[in-house]
Amino acid sequence: MLKYPVKELLARLVILLAGLTVAHFGVTLFLLANLGADPFNVLVQGVYQTLARVTGWTFLTHGRVHIALCFVIIAALLFIDRSYIMPGTVVCMLCGGPIIDLFTLLLSAPFAAYITSFWLKLAVLAAGCVILALGMSIVIKSDAGTGPNDLVGLVISDKLHKKFGVVRVLCDLAFVLAGWLLGGQVGVGTLVCAVLVGFVADFFLPRSEKLVALLLGGRRKSGV
Repeated sequence: MLKYPVKELLARLVILLAGLTVAHFGVTLFLLANLGADPFNVLVQGVYQTLARVTGWTFLTHGRVHIALCFVIIAALLFIDRSYIMPGTVVCMLCGGPIIDLFTLLLSAPFAAYITSFWLKLAVLAAGCVILALGMSIVIKSDAGTGPNDLVGLVISDKLHKKFGVVRVLCDLAFVLAGWLLGGQVGVGTLVCAVLVGFVADFFLPRSEKLVALLLGGRRKSGV
């Protein structure tokens, strides 16, 4: 049974997709700055590097491995608490990787031409951190689902009754460690993201809730 009427659910999915696009623009900035990917994508990189090295599969891309890992997380959560799996979760799972691939295609040439110094890359990476947290908070507050990696933090924070930001930091550090062990790229940006994004998202979450309520015409929604 759907949590919302179909018309409202569609509106929430549109908001979720907008937030997802914003968040993955921030993720792409991390990747192109080449100072270390965001924590989940360090894990994606590690799995991608391992599979490419062991299997030699030529069809692999970062985006496709991203989708595959999202499937694994969704499958695991189905056994824990399937009420967290909403239509927007499937949208995030299917669209996140291709959005990264698209932004990478569009931004690779400008980055190579203009973003050359370490400090400029660091500034872009910091902007990516804020953009990622903003987009992530919009997705969460759409209340139509969320990205599988963010869902891990939400489930743990709900089950343990802990603040989302703290749990997100711990999850990000776990992603970094696992990805690094598999050969993913870890840099200064990775560590900054792992420590800060959860807390920055905590700042944006109440503001995103107000924005979503405004876009939905003031309808009341449950918050994180």
